[in-house]
Amino acid sequence: MSDLRNLADEICRDIDAARSELIELCGQLVAAPSVNPPGKTAEVAAVVRRYLAEHGMATEIIKADDEAPNVVGQVDGCSPGRHVVFNAHMDTMEAGDESAWSVPTLTLSNVDRRLYGLGMGNMKGALAAMCLATVALHRRRDAWSGRLSMTAVSDEVMFGERGAVFLLNRRPDLAGDFLISGEGPGFMDFAVAEKGLLWVNIEVRGPAGHSSRALAGKTAIMKLAALLVRLDAINDLYATPPAELTGVTGGEGNVGLRVSLNAGTITAGTVRSQIATKARSQLDIRLPPGIAAKQIEDRIRRECAGDPDITVTVTKAWDANWAALQNSLVVELANAAEVVRGSKPSYVVRLPGSDARRWRDLGVPAVCYGPQPTLSAGIDDYANEQDVVDCAKIYARTALKLMSLKG
Repeated sequence: MSDLRNLADEICRDIDAARSELIELCGQLVAAPSVNPPGKTAEVAAVVRRYLAEHGMATEIIKADDEAPNVVGQVDGCSPGRHVVFNAHMDTMEAGDESAWSVPTLTLSNVDRRLYGLGMGNMKGALAAMCLATVALHRRRDAWSGRLSMTAVSDEVMFGERGAVFLLNRRPDLAGDFLISGEGPGFMDFAVAEKGLLWVNIEVRGPAGHSSRALAGKTAIMKLAALLVRLDAINDLYATPPAELTGVTGGEGNVGLRVSLNAGTITAGTVRSQIATKARSQLDIRLPPGIAAKQIEDRIRRECAGDPDITVTVTKAWDANWAALQNSLVVELANAAEVVRGSKPSYVVRLPGSDARRWRDLGVPAVCYGPQPTLSAGIDDYANEQDVVDCAKIYARTALKLMSLKG
């Protein structure tokens, strides 16, 4: 055991020595555009492959199409052991209003040890940290047992089918024994769980006519508006976590344990002087552990019951998912974080979905931990330089310990 701790300490010193190299890699990743949509990640994949190759690692591409490749690099230790998988996605959210940014979106800006650039928080900072952790472990592969797989995937931001879904279908061996996702829940907390998702489309139909003939509560638009007001009360629902998550918090404002319902779009009508015959809304609902998608779907349908002019359609749905606090993956990552940062992180529920769910669906324990400094990325997206370095160390230490466990 002391030999393993000494090896982990040596690898962490290697990572400290590679700080400038890590920052340079972050800059290359930020400079490679990968906004989704359309989710073209070929340039980012090339950066990842080049970096790993420079350190003697072979990689392979597994792709549904040329624009959205997935990169896989594998390292085998000196003897068989458990299989740990690192996972990070290469696509990013849109920049939004670029005029509101104080720094360039596709150039890394290091300001007071904050690394700014589109995707640094979600999640090119974690991608770089995982690349460095992989290289550091590869360099000392003759000293540890097991297998490490580094997966950099596409199409995560829009819940697409070309990334982790395609990868695991083509390469079921990459399920591994443990999955560490670089998705940060914010504030360097530790997401052992993440919210589920329910996407609902609502269409309300009503009579046609001139605006001068509108009646209170009878037009399609006003019926939809009244329904949305009633459904807004769902935002006040809080969950009690299951027993195996006792001690997990909802994070700031307890939002991780609250249902969130947002009407992302509302569409209706063509001109103001005509009564619209149809009004539609697309709802995005996020579900904490302890509240199932079917519960909320049933509540929405009850609100619409008795009105034949309202149609409710579910387009995507899955329940919250998690790793139990007693699982070795949770225990060892928390221990590694305590060694590196001086205290154990708080266990929280991550608000957005992540590819960790893809592994959990296969029965593989999966967690999310990464250098995103806030609840979600936005204008002036950034990651703290020290957090990125620390994550590389924590990933490496956790993988070393997990790979050494008896099967």
